[in-house]
Amino acid sequence: MSNSGSALSFAGNAHYARGLARALAGAALFGFPLMMTMEMWWLGFYIDRLRLLVLLVVTMATLIPLSYFVGFERTGTLVEDVIDAFVAFAIGALVSTGMLLIFGIIEPGMSAHEIVGKIAIQTVPASIGAVLARGQMSAERSDSKKKQEEAGYGGQLIIAAAGAIFLAFNVAPTEEVVLIGYMMTPLRAIALVLLSIGALYAFVYALNFSGGEELPEDVPWTVAIFRHSVAEYGIALIVSAYVLWTFGRMDGASLEQIAMMIAVLGFPSALGAAAARLVI
Repeated sequence: MSNSGSALSFAGNAHYARGLARALAGAALFGFPLMMTMEMWWLGFYIDRLRLLVLLVVTMATLIPLSYFVGFERTGTLVEDVIDAFVAFAIGALVSTGMLLIFGIIEPGMSAHEIVGKIAIQTVPASIGAVLARGQMSAERSDSKKKQEEAGYGGQLIIAAAGAIFLAFNVAPTEEVVLIGYMMTPLRAIALVLLSIGALYAFVYALNFSGGEELPEDVPWTVAIFRHSVAEYGIALIVSAYVLWTFGRMDGASLEQIAMMIAVLGFPSALGAAAARLVI
């Protein structure tokens, strides 16, 4: 009996170790593009610390439901989901610290204020990558899909929000978002809004991507667009506005400029929402 218990314990530890290894790989894969982005280095230095704190809280609030749907380790209770989320956040911070040290972005002579800021802001995409690592493993997809079905409409919106946050976070630090927003006209903005909604519908329902969904025969496509695509696009816009505020892009801008920037960032946010629905 003891030998059997030891074997089960070893198998469990080995499974958890593989989960941690996948989380480390996911954090590096999803996080490294921003770790090599100059705008992110500067943001870590000058971003308002209250906004950074709010961002970290929002990140944790995103990681917990993501852990439920597709954490790097199978969970069964809310406490386990919270622990999973904190572990993912710690892994994101660890990977960010290591990579920034290797790149020479943080050095021992820097102030604690700058070092902590640079690591904290890079931890956001890296920790999301750590949680999503399990979502790339086909063996776990059926369990994730089952949980999504149980969570229903609300669960789908949460997943879409997580994807929107991740992709918006990758695009918002760049100056191009502000520049394109300045060049936008109302007619182009409307066209971009319609394109974003159409892309959401096409990726999730119409193009038969792996992980996509099929509409029941008695549900017309117009219902899917308004119930899912428009709702998820609304979430993408909210996420876009929040990320732009966090990075200080709205400071000193007029309402028209802010609206244009939100519309611009709403497009990649919508694509992120659609991608999350496919991957998770």
